Amino acid sequence: MAKGEGAESGSAAGLLPTGILQAGERPVQESKKKNQLSICNKLCYAVGGAPYQVTGCALGFFLQIYLLDVAQVDPFSASIILFVGRAWDAITDPLVGFCISKSPWTRLGRLMPWIIFSTPLAIIAYFLIWFVPDFQQGQTLWYLLFYCLFETLVTCFHVPYSALTMFISTEQSERDSATAYRMTVEVLGTVLGTAIQGQIVGQAHTPCVQDANASTVALEGANRTQSATSLRETQNAYLLAAGVIASIYVICAVILTLGVREQREPYETQQAKPMPFFRGIRLVMSHGPYIKLIAGFLFTSLAFMLVEGNFALFCTYTLGFRNEFQNLLLAIMFSATVTIPIWQWFLTRFGKKMAVYIGISSAVPFLILVALMESNLIVTYVVAVAAGISVAAAFLLPWSMLPDVIDDFHLKQPHIHGTEPIFFSFYVFFTKFASGVSLGISTLSLDFTGYQTRGCSQPAPVKFTLKMLVTMAPIVLILIGLLLFKLYPIDEEKRRQNKKALQALREEASSSGCSDTDSTELARIL
Repeated sequence: MAKGEGAESGSAAGLLPTGILQAGERPVQESKKKNQLSICNKLCYAVGGAPYQVTGCALGFFLQIYLLDVAQVDPFSASIILFVGRAWDAITDPLVGFCISKSPWTRLGRLMPWIIFSTPLAIIAYFLIWFVPDFQQGQTLWYLLFYCLFETLVTCFHVPYSALTMFISTEQSERDSATAYRMTVEVLGTVLGTAIQGQIVGQAHTPCVQDANASTVALEGANRTQSATSLRETQNAYLLAAGVIASIYVICAVILTLGVREQREPYETQQAKPMPFFRGIRLVMSHGPYIKLIAGFLFTSLAFMLVEGNFALFCTYTLGFRNEFQNLLLAIMFSATVTIPIWQWFLTRFGKKMAVYIGISSAVPFLILVALMESNLIVTYVVAVAAGISVAAAFLLPWSMLPDVIDDFHLKQPHIHGTEPIFFSFYVFFTKFASGVSLGISTLSLDFTGYQTRGCSQPAPVKFTLKMLVTMAPIVLILIGLLLFKLYPIDEEKRRQNKKALQALREEASSSGCSDTDSTELARIL
């Protein structure tokens, strides 16, 4: 309580009748009860995070091998599709965020209309990604068009969904609780996407050419009928998986829409004019700790994305586990899901920078083991489980450390507000752009080394390239990222200092705001 506030309040209390004071206290208590979210509300909100994770896992792990071996797109065109699609996905995040910030409030809210109207178009575009058209001439354009369209539409779903956290309740404790529910469902969504896509597709046996050097004429010879039948079965399996995932997408969107009501901030109309978007970008990008944090995570994220994008091909051709890679993916994601609570405990006990060093570097010994060992299924499963532990750290830590950077920014720029979406959207932008670069370069390198579409085996240079893309290249990127984290200035001591300083600022602002509000209310009643 600020100095003199007690006397001022006492004077006001003496002037006002007791009935008025009690009537003023009741709305506050009723408001708190009104803003409390039930478990059902929190679950409905959390379910909305599943569509982005389910579709993202399916595309991240399976789109490359689908384009090369099922749709039979040549490696160079596949690299263009993957790179342009991910780069466009990165660009749409800040663009959609900007458009949403300019959207008016409607009867459904400001964010809900984006979620509702993007859903039917998104599932159509997603289904058409996994459909093989009958024509060969324009296949690259087909996949590029619907991939970019889907990424745009799913961004129109996920960006407003992420911002919805601030509008489901005005109570901070309720928002934090709902966010915990959301993170749990999103992690389960990654497991669900991997399991559905992997197990359905794994039941179909993609046809291959026994002789990797066989010509098109040989391919159309004696095995033509059997090969065409098997290929059609594989294509149908991908369509079935797409249909199941699209159904989950729709169900989750309906539950979110019916179970969550968007609440407008009561004092939003009294707030100052929002800061211009491009000025906010300049301020955010000039904040040193933010640049160092995203630089470190950019390299580590690029490492894990290289593993994610090439893992199916690596298991199929380098290790020879054509019918096991979907189970290996499931082992990775299940391990990540189980160990996320452990990493949450670790970072609160030993600090976030220590969690970064231990968690992300723990993948290096196992990647070295994969690079040096011969093909062994049991060892590969052990490595997959260990990789999941490191993936959990890489999944959790960026979202845990970004708020610390934002707190540091608010202390240095106390009069600048509304920059939080810029911090998060540009982290996602750089991560997605790095993903596009990694997939584009890796697929292009396979083309240069002589990748054979639908080959039962690949030339030695292709196998070696896949091994480098899944082992040595990620190791180098992880080491560079960890070196950059040495420059990150916010350690546990700095974080505690920032927390105390922010608490003091909030108390000062709260006491000032309460004094102004009490004076205004007193004048109105008198």
